[in-house]
Amino acid sequence: MSCPPLLDYILTTHAKAEIARRGISEGEVEAVLLAPQQTEAVRTGRCVYQSKIDELTKPQLLRVFVDVDRIPPEVVTAYRTSKVNKYWR
Repeated sequence: MSCPPLLDYILTTHAKAEIARRGISEGEVEAVLLAPQQTEAVRTGRCVYQSKIDELTKPQLLRVFVDVDRIPPEVVTAYRTSKVNKYWR
């Protein structure tokens, strides 16, 4: 399964709560979804969209998990991680 480009999507209540708790803006999530540097199918119906982001301390990834088997696709959660080597393909 390949991950489709996302022009239309919704943020679930859970996703909104998690990105707010993690200090991520909806704009940052949107930027990754509109132009991800990488995509990966993590299981049937779910894709992760990710991009490297500039942070002052060290390189990080912003990873956005989306259920793409729905119309419109639903953002499930998003987080930043410094484990670039672990997730970058």
